[in-house]
Amino acid sequence: MSHPIDPRPAHRLRATLRRGVGAAAMLAAAIGLGAPSQAAPAPVPSSIRIGTLYASTGPFAVPSLAQYAGLRFWADSVNHAGGVYVKAFHRKIPVSIVAYDDLSSTSTATALYNRLITQDKVDLLASDFGSVLTSVAVPLAAEHKMLLLDQSGSSEKFFTGATPYLADVSIPTTAPEGVLLTRFLLEHKLRRVAVMYDANDFDAPLARSIQESLGKAGVQPVYYHAVPTTESNYNVLLHTVAATHPQAVLELGYPPNDISFLRTLAQSGLHFDLTLTVFPGQMLGLIEHNVGARALAYTYTYPTPPLVHYAKVSYGMDTASFAQTFEQATHKAPTYLDCVGYNTGLMVEGMLGTAEHFSQADFHQALAQLSGKTRTLLGAFALSPEGAQTGQYFPIGQIVPDGKDLKDLKVQLVYPPQVATAPAVIPAPAH
Repeated sequence: MSHPIDPRPAHRLRATLRRGVGAAAMLAAAIGLGAPSQAAPAPVPSSIRIGTLYASTGPFAVPSLAQYAGLRFWADSVNHAGGVYVKAFHRKIPVSIVAYDDLSSTSTATALYNRLITQDKVDLLASDFGSVLTSVAVPLAAEHKMLLLDQSGSSEKFFTGATPYLADVSIPTTAPEGVLLTRFLLEHKLRRVAVMYDANDFDAPLARSIQESLGKAGVQPVYYHAVPTTESNYNVLLHTVAATHPQAVLELGYPPNDISFLRTLAQSGLHFDLTLTVFPGQMLGLIEHNVGARALAYTYTYPTPPLVHYAKVSYGMDTASFAQTFEQATHKAPTYLDCVGYNTGLMVEGMLGTAEHFSQADFHQALAQLSGKTRTLLGAFALSPEGAQTGQYFPIGQIVPDGKDLKDLKVQLVYPPQVATAPAVIPAPAH
């Protein structure tokens, strides 16, 4: 960039210098460096590089790989159409995903998130599945002043203050889920509640929300106990729970926990009026395959897309269209986490198509502009000032037989009333 030469005569410059103005400052002014100049525009990248992690092994592998598959599906889709439109450059640019395997380890994830930011210098950063593997990315993104697209980490502790470096793009935070469930229990006069939860960044806040919501109604859980996320033996735990004579038993864990718990419950001969686990609503096929339809029948969960359909969308495919297209392309039915990964891509698409400049601050501002005005296959998109997702929520559903026998299952929405498709069957039939 050329700079204008000061047109003032040399003798006037010398006079000014003699009046005590520093020579260095006047030299800068004389050649035009003293005036503010506009920064050069960012060069057009050959591709938009999205950095993320996945887990090929460990307790988070199945949902993590599904989420990664959904993100890749979106990238392949937009690249097939010539790339994603980037408003800052007024053109479509291909998307590339830079991904590493964190093996379900937070220490490995920490090192790899840092590598994506400092060595790979990706344009966008998206977290791995769940609150546990997202927890280490949140402070790193803030430290490096980089916006983190939180795909499925819902822990309340991530959203304790307003920040321009965190946006939960796909999943509601845990507190509203706990409040909704508590309301459902109390309206059905289920006051003897047992809560068994994993001691991690997802399940512990959800359990605490339930405990606090019950407490506000003057109810204390008859059982409230944390277990390790690696817990696989629920036999003694279940009999300890049964000794408290609960009406409702809530097991809050990840897929391996739900599978072990439901298997043990089915084999124990124990029966409760209401039993709820989390992940059948997100990965029904996986849980049913591992525990059988009989063990799941009449239990409760939080149903999610594609079990719940959203037809009106601002970007991408609606829920039903995505489920059909994804299955045709991958030869497997999508889970909620496949939808989450695809939804992350849709929010990237909306963000890049809205941001005036190609900068982290503009990306954050673009998401704020989309908040409250955008719908995707996961429902409404809305962000709180702290970056928490407030537009989407999980209803309460009951898994019931689809027919006269227990071979096939379906999920019926039972709460809140405005979305309910069937009444709750309480107490659950023994079988």
